[in-house]
Amino acid sequence: MTARALPHLAATEADFELIIAECFGTETPTFQGEGPSCGHPALFIRLSRCNLACARCDTKYTWDWSRYDPRKESEKWSVADLAVWAASSPVELVVITGGEPLIQQKKVVALVQCLLAAGKRVEIETNGTLKPDSALLVDGVRLNVSPKVASFGVDEAKSLVPDVLDVFARSGQAVFKFVASSLADLDRIAELVHAHDLAPVWIMPEGSTAEALISRTRELADAVAARHWHFTTRLHVLAFADARGR
Repeated sequence: MTARALPHLAATEADFELIIAECFGTETPTFQGEGPSCGHPALFIRLSRCNLACARCDTKYTWDWSRYDPRKESEKWSVADLAVWAASSPVELVVITGGEPLIQQKKVVALVQCLLAAGKRVEIETNGTLKPDSALLVDGVRLNVSPKVASFGVDEAKSLVPDVLDVFARSGQAVFKFVASSLADLDRIAELVHAHDLAPVWIMPEGSTAEALISRTRELADAVAARHWHFTTRLHVLAFADARGR
């Protein structure tokens, strides 16, 4: 697959450049570690930059320039080159994550169109603060929406945008994946689920070590089951010790 093999895109769209933190899953295979596709073989395109600054974020190298050098932590890839990279692998699922991918939404739309044309299935990880373009609300694309509650180290006035959550809830293309670190978080999540009619709901225990994940899983499991929500682990933490690029 080359740029010439993308007639559904204008030449300028194929040349669009996205700011990338890393791409992985081709040379060293990996899995989607979270949510409904947990355990599925996957390729990852991690975009740089975010519109939030969560204290418990585990990818601060995509946005925290007080700790990381953006010149070392990011580079630009064209839509065409990203499509070629993904098409080089037989893996069907491509996860576009971040950072916050919808900051670069116009270019993400062009990339998604390329990936769908190449026979890929796409998941976009988003914090749920930016409205999705209608071109992303199509078959073959799922939006894994992860609104952040206060315990994640963020101001909910910035991380929870009601009208945007309503758009995702009505889209038919979204699932809602909440990070939880306590039973109190589940109560707050229940308030949001009720207020915005969010479904389906997935709960993911917060933690960057196997020990922390196991402990929080056992703390939360009964309460999650009682609410008839889905539960997901963080497989990459359990399998690869949260190694970067896995």
